[in-house]
Amino acid sequence: MSMFKTRFVTENGIDLVILEDTSSQTSVAIAPHNGAMLHRFEVYHRGELMNVVDHYPDEHSLRTQLESGGFKSAKLSPFVCRLYEGKYNFAGADYQVEKFYLLRHALHGIIYDAAFEVASHRGGEESAIVELIYDYMGTDKGYPFIYRCMVRYELKINNSLSVNTFITNSGEGLIPIADGWHPYFTFGGLIDDLQMEFQAIRKVEFDDELIPTGKLTPYDEFNSLKEIGDVFIDNCYELDFSTCQPMVVLRDPAKMIQLEIRPDKSYPYLQLYTPPTRRSIALENISSAPDAFNNQMGLAILQPGEQKEFITNFKIKSII
Repeated sequence: MSMFKTRFVTENGIDLVILEDTSSQTSVAIAPHNGAMLHRFEVYHRGELMNVVDHYPDEHSLRTQLESGGFKSAKLSPFVCRLYEGKYNFAGADYQVEKFYLLRHALHGIIYDAAFEVASHRGGEESAIVELIYDYMGTDKGYPFIYRCMVRYELKINNSLSVNTFITNSGEGLIPIADGWHPYFTFGGLIDDLQMEFQAIRKVEFDDELIPTGKLTPYDEFNSLKEIGDVFIDNCYELDFSTCQPMVVLRDPAKMIQLEIRPDKSYPYLQLYTPPTRRSIALENISSAPDAFNNQMGLAILQPGEQKEFITNFKIKSII
C-alpha cells in the first residue's frame, strides 16, 4: 500500500516542499518562494534515484540566473513566451509590459519569480498535495490587472504528477490571460540520443524574431517516436486531441525510461526548445500561442470573479 507525505526542507538555500511516495521512493520538490516552480521529480530506477528535471542547483543560481539560465520550470503568466515589443491593446487602452525583455520583446510573463504562499498541504494513502497561492496586484504598469494564481501539485501512485493552475480575476473589469509552464527535462545525457513524439496537428509559423505570423502549417514529423538527433527546435505546435494520450513522450532507449505528458484541452499548444547545452529539453504546456495578447490565438478573457483552470500531468515510466 502506498503512503504519501509532505515535508518542508531547505536545500542549498532554496526552500522546498517535498511530496513523497514512501513506498516507491518517488518524490517531487517544489520551490514556493521561487515562482512555485518544479525543482525536482525523482524516481527510483534501475537501483538508483534519478531526477528528470533540469534545475538551478542553489539559491544564488536561481536568483541570479533564472532569466539568463533559460527560465527553467518557470510559471508563465499572465502571458506565455514572447509578447511583441511588450505592447498590446486591450479594451481600447494601450499597454506596455515593464518586466523582462529579450532583445525587443517581453518574455515569459510577470510572475515567474513571485513568492507564492503555501495555502495547504496534505498526505494520505492515495496522494500528496500542496496548494500554492500568489495574488498579483497589478504592479507592472503594462498589466495593471488584479488576479490570483493558485497552483496545486498532486503526486499519485505510479510516478504520476498532476499540476493544476487556477487563475481567478480578482479585479472589477475584464482581464486577458494566458498560462503555461517552462520545465526542462533530462535523463542525464545528451538529448540527441533521446527519442521523442508529440501529437501535433499544426505548427505555428514564426517570423525571424519568433513572433507568430498568424499562419498555421500542417505538421506530423514527430507523431511517432523518433530520435531527436542534432535538430534545433524553438517552435510552437497545436496539439491534436483527437489522438490518444499521452500527447508527449520523451524516451531514453538506453536507460529504458520515459516521460509522458498528458495535458488536457486547457493547454492546446506545446512549445519546444532545445538549449545550446543539449543536456535537457524544454517541453512547455501553454494555453495560447506566443504573442496571444496581440494575435488572440488561445487568449482567454476573464470576467470579474471568473476562474479558469489549466491542467497537465507528468508521468515517469520504466520501459520493460
